[in-house]
Amino acid sequence: MTVEAAKPATEPAPTPRRRRRGIQQTRGYRVFQVVNAIILTAVVLVTLYPFVNIVARSMSHEAYIIAGQVNLVPRGFTLDTYELVLSDSMFWTNYRNTVFYTVTATLISIVMTTCYAYVLSKKHLKGRSALIGIAVFTMFFTGGLIPNYVLVTSLGLKNSVWAIALPNAINVFNLLVMKAFFESLPNDLEEAAAVDGLNTYGILWRIVLPLSKAIVATMVLFYAVAFWNSWFAAFLYLDRQELWPVTIYLRNLIAGATGAENIGAISEANEVQAEATLKAVTIVLTTLPILLVYPFVQRYFVRGIMLGAVKG
Repeated sequence: MTVEAAKPATEPAPTPRRRRRGIQQTRGYRVFQVVNAIILTAVVLVTLYPFVNIVARSMSHEAYIIAGQVNLVPRGFTLDTYELVLSDSMFWTNYRNTVFYTVTATLISIVMTTCYAYVLSKKHLKGRSALIGIAVFTMFFTGGLIPNYVLVTSLGLKNSVWAIALPNAINVFNLLVMKAFFESLPNDLEEAAAVDGLNTYGILWRIVLPLSKAIVATMVLFYAVAFWNSWFAAFLYLDRQELWPVTIYLRNLIAGATGAENIGAISEANEVQAEATLKAVTIVLTTLPILLVYPFVQRYFVRGIMLGAVKG
């Protein structure tokens, strides 16, 4: 008996290797990849350059900054200016105000935008078109600066967080993105929840919101960045220096009319700090929290925008 005959007759035949489906690596596609990589790399470098330059200036000595010798690497490395800014009590007061204003205003905006968007996503709602029209109308027409100031003042909102949070509570672009996302959710889920006895608020809280973590995180990022960087509303409606956010502190540094008395006194005593260095240090300290938070929200940002924009 030969070796071949000893083999079992039921031995399975080798399965053919499947071809990997995908874009064929043609010459034109490879050229596209190279060009695309070059363009995106250039965009990243152009975006990073100003911030890296600011960081380098914040750690450089006054003489090198005035001479224009600071580019991407600190010259005359020093952290004295950081110590000056961080030792100023008014800086920390304004910084604490910024955190409080941002958290409070973002929370209010998320609640109001979510509720409004969920209502607009219901096509059977009577007057839905009118509500959408009212929201879209505010994208192109506003009451103007003076009427807004008179309204906020007459309502007694000046010198409070409500003057910052309430007039900007709903961003129409964010509202429309959330509305599109809610419309993409299957209606069968809500119908099943209604059969189980949940009311509208229960469906929103227990069914819709758990499925909307991506879009909610995206809206939190949008609103938080907007309120953190905002300074004009605080400039209009907050009269006392101890109520200002840190953006007003930075604005006064840039305008050369800072109210940071500690920094001014220490600077005159030591005669080593440049105004440009103070600006750079404050910009870095103001931007740092957003840079630290963004990487943790970025994955929700991409997914939330795509889910809210693509339907079907």
